[in-house]
Amino acid sequence: QVQLVESGGGLVQPGGSLRLSCAASGNIFSISVMGWYRQGPGKQRELVAAITSGGITDYQAPAKGRFTISRDDAKNAVYLQMNSLKPEDTAVYYCNADARHVDGPSADYWGQGTQVTVSS
Repeated sequence: QVQLVESGGGLVQPGGSLRLSCAASGNIFSISVMGWYRQGPGKQRELVAAITSGGITDYQAPAKGRFTISRDDAKNAVYLQMNSLKPEDTAVYYCNADARHVDGPSADYWGQGTQVTVSS
């Protein structure tokens, strides 16, 4: 099994910044795509940003110009730097990884989520 653990959420004022971190563990053979999703109150879970093992990034419209995704393959970690936060960014943020365990095929893994609240 592969476990993903997020950290870095919290309460921030509009215009502020937060950095989310996600670390994967569990006898990992390889990780291809890593990404961040979010689910706001009463909304469906949506992709925020993703990054491939080659460093190619993809941002959805709400994140462009404000958020930056990065990864550290030595640590099996992915990060999301969020700047100029808005109240509409309030959501539970989930880490996702397409990872291969040493004993099995690639599979989709999710973290438990971290709450981000943007409010004055």
